[in-house]
Amino acid sequence: MFKEKYKHMIDQVHPSDELVCDVLKSAHSRNKKKNVLISSFRKPVTAIIAICICMFLAIPILAATLEPIYQLMYVVSPGIAQFFMPVQKSDENKGIKMEVVSAYIHGNVAEIYITMQDLTGDRIDGTTDLYDSYSINRPFDSSASCQRVGYDEKTKTATFLISITEWGNQKITGDKITFSVKEFLSHKKNYSDVGIPLDLSLVTTAKDTQKVYTTGGGGKDYQTYVDEGKAIVLTPSQATAGFPVDGIDLTGIGYIDDKLHVQMALNDRLKSDNHGSFYLKDTNEKKVECNYNIYFTNQYEHQEDRIDYCECVFDIPQEKLGNYSLYGDFVTSGMLTEGNWRVTFPLEQAK
Repeated sequence: MFKEKYKHMIDQVHPSDELVCDVLKSAHSRNKKKNVLISSFRKPVTAIIAICICMFLAIPILAATLEPIYQLMYVVSPGIAQFFMPVQKSDENKGIKMEVVSAYIHGNVAEIYITMQDLTGDRIDGTTDLYDSYSINRPFDSSASCQRVGYDEKTKTATFLISITEWGNQKITGDKITFSVKEFLSHKKNYSDVGIPLDLSLVTTAKDTQKVYTTGGGGKDYQTYVDEGKAIVLTPSQATAGFPVDGIDLTGIGYIDDKLHVQMALNDRLKSDNHGSFYLKDTNEKKVECNYNIYFTNQYEHQEDRIDYCECVFDIPQEKLGNYSLYGDFVTSGMLTEGNWRVTFPLEQAK
């Protein structure tokens, strides 16, 4: 539907052969008349031809601009790409242009393709993350997901597919809808299979522990060891020197109730989304994931000295821990860009 719509637009702007012949004959027949008449006639004829040429040239350029997005849509969502309706409305703030390219509204789900382009610098790159700062102006609670589906280095443009589902099966209705973005992260760095320089045979039972309210977590044993949002964790200690990833610190390791706990501090997480996970490898390089992890913080206010923590818990007997080595995967971000990008477009439910 998307492609056919623009093909139809292109087809409509070709002047017919009959129109071209009529215009040329009219111009030729008047060459023998007085100069004043020639001048008065050529102006509208020239204007008609110029308009036709401009329309003919402009719309293929528009279609060429949309073609990469169209191709991405069929790669990412081949089954429903034809249902997306073109929007092409944009907003610019702080030299960043956000464009809502197309949308597919069906029932209680809004699926939206957008692009973010840096017009003045290099704040947009192939790692750009909208950081859960996007929303639609609806009175109901919703869940959402965002997938970066493409990046054009030449134009510094990142393309995203965003899916927003309203809870309670509330159908998205109305004449129009507003989509907004408040901030994004970029220049992210990925650290994979990073060896942590620790002799695990020296790990002992933890001396200091605390009960905290969790801010998140997961894993197969999470529900077993987290009771009403509270869990026992290591009390953070001074950061271990020489940790190989900037923005993340190792702040504790020890046994609690026969389970190995390994704790990291995620510095400035609210502005950087720094995160990671620990895992073990045995002497045969076999990877052992944690049984569960817990997130918590030293305070719940968004203050400058807030520190977020992630604690990974393993079910490895203490007497066998010397046969393992500690590794981790981590992600850090180098730039947070804040702004206010907002686009309102007509709402058209798919039929």
